[in-house]
Formats: sequence, C-alpha cells, structure tokens
Amino acid sequence: MQGYALPRTVVILGFVSLLNDAASEMITPLLPIFLTAVLGSGPMIVGVIEGIAEATASVLKVVAGRMADRGWNPKALVLAGYGTSNVMRPLIGIALSWWWVLALRFLDRVGKGIRTAPRDALIAGATDGARRGAAFGFHRSMDHAGAVIGPLFAYLLLANNMPLERVFLWSVVPGALVILLLLFGIKSHPPVDISLAREPLRWRLLDVRLRAVILAAAALAFAAVPEVFIVLWANDAGLAIVWIPLVWAAASFAKMTIALPAGILSDRIGRIPVLTIGWSCRVVALLALAFANAEGVMVWVLFLAYSASLAISEPAERSIIGDHAPPQLRGTAFGLYHMASGLLILPGAVVFGAIWQSLSATYAFVAAATITALAAAALLAFTRRS
Repeated sequence: MQGYALPRTVVILGFVSLLNDAASEMITPLLPIFLTAVLGSGPMIVGVIEGIAEATASVLKVVAGRMADRGWNPKALVLAGYGTSNVMRPLIGIALSWWWVLALRFLDRVGKGIRTAPRDALIAGATDGARRGAAFGFHRSMDHAGAVIGPLFAYLLLANNMPLERVFLWSVVPGALVILLLLFGIKSHPPVDISLAREPLRWRLLDVRLRAVILAAAALAFAAVPEVFIVLWANDAGLAIVWIPLVWAAASFAKMTIALPAGILSDRIGRIPVLTIGWSCRVVALLALAFANAEGVMVWVLFLAYSASLAISEPAERSIIGDHAPPQLRGTAFGLYHMASGLLILPGAVVFGAIWQSLSATYAFVAAATITALAAAALLAFTRRS
C-alpha cells in the first residue's frame, strides 16, 4: 500500500469531509421524520425540499469550479462553502414550518455548491492518474465515515430523550471543527496560470468518456432515490424512529468500507468496468426494494444493500473527470459533472415522491430501476462505439 500513500491535501480534505458529514448526518436521516411527523408535511414536500436543495448546489458547483479555474483561491472557496453550511444547517432545529426547512436546506446546499468542485479539483490535482482512484476512494470513505459517526451521535442523544430539534442544534460541534481544520490544515495554493481557462469549455472537444459519464450521471440523477425516501420506506416497513440513525450509520459504514477498495480497483482494471458493476448492483437493489416483503432484519439488509451499491461507482466517476479533463479546466469540468447530475435531482425527486404518493412505493422503485438500467446501458454503448 506504500504506492498508494496520499498527499497531505487529500488526507486533510478527507478529515474535513468526515467532520462535515458527521454534522450533516446528525440531521439528514431524521429530516424526513421531522418534516412528516413534527411539521405535518407529506412525501412530495420531502421530495421538493431535497430536489430544490440539490439543484441549487448543482448550479453553483459549475460556477465555483469556473471561479477556481479563473484564479480564485480554492482554499477560500472551500472554506466559504463549508462555513456557510455549518452555520445554516443547525438552525433547522428552530424551524416552525416546512418553508423554514426549505430556506435553511437551500442555504446549506449553497455552501455545498461553493465548495465541491474546487475541493474535487484540489484532490485530482494533488494526485497522478495511477493513484487518483485511491485518492477519491479515500475521500469518499472518510465522507461516509462521518456519516457513521453523525447518526450514532444522534442516536445517543435520542436515546436520552432529547427532542429532534435539540439534536439538530448539537450538530454545531463537529461543524466548528471543520472550520478550524480548514483554516489551519490546508496550505494556501499559489496562483495558477489562468490564460487557458479564459477559453470556454467546448463540449465536443472533451474526451468521449468524460462526456459519457456526465450524460450518464445526469440520467442517473433523475432516477436516483434520495436516501430520505429509503428512510420513509423503512419506517413504513415497521422500523421505529429511534433505530433510524443506527440503520443510517450502518449504511454509511457499508459505503465507507466499499469506497476505497472500489477506487483502487478502478486504478487497476479501469473506470468503466467498475461503473458497470456499481450501476448493475444499484438496479438489483432498487428492484429488491420494490418487491421484497421486508420486515425485521430484511429492512436493514435492503437499506444497506442499496447504500452500498451507491458507493461502488463514486470514486470511478470522479476519477474519470480528473483523468480526462484538461488540467487548466479541471474545476469547471468537475462543476459541469456535478451540475449535470444535480439539476435533474429536483424533477427526479418530485416525480418519485408523486409516484409513491399517487400509486405506491413499488411503482416508484421500479421506475427508478428502469431508468438506471437504461442510463448504464447507454453509457456502455456510447463508449464502445466511440
């Protein structure tokens, strides 16, 4: 593993993601319950809030990526993004209506939009192609490790009869550590040569695999099932609210375990084979959620299986962007990738929630599985033909 020793920037950003996700995931798995059980909203409102929040982040990702390519200090962009999220997110604990939650989730995702593309560009630029999958795999593993810690902390607070609102407010603690680590852990980067970045990013001149992954990511985003819906599915299947942070933590542990090996595997056998494996597993998991008569332990198994399927393809997708985007336009390319996927999250989440509410969860999961399979098949056909 010595050949996979990672640079300081990658390691620090990994721990930043761990702490930030610990703060975020104290809230996220409980948010649909807060919206439905406390504020009286329905599944469609959950989809609207998550869709608007993620779509907002997606547009800002390409803007922030372009700013980084144009000479803006990437550390400052990353710090501003994480800072915004960790100031706004805990305030959900004082929300009195779903409109408040929408506004705060919107501002939280503004922070995510500002930080994501510059951060990914820093990771890609700090590593060579032979270790890029491992770098993104490490980052995703640390991100998911935070998603284990956060729900466990929330569970301990709930088990001691703390109301949901106060659990949300406690997320300020790991959020403050994020800011400190960024301030003192990441070195400022020297100005970059921005002469080539003044040229527009021409779609037809991009590597065919890069274009294919961006288009496939957009289609998969429309078919994606936000995990807040899996929480509702588990709750409908009989999982008590107090157990939701634990099953969420277990799902994040599965992602943490898989992401780094999946990234290393993509360095060794190629990005496209790993993507094919990951997307195929996602289709199987969605069909299982649609048709399985889940109760007891099976609820946990299916929750974990779906979450694990998401982690297989994450490092390979990001590595393809780093491999094939021009270095001077890498931030813009990452922003384009995130924007293409994020813009379709809103209509996808709303449609999924509407199908669930008007027909049933089974129809919604089958629709998601079908679109996922078509997107994966189109990627394979596109890359082989090219």
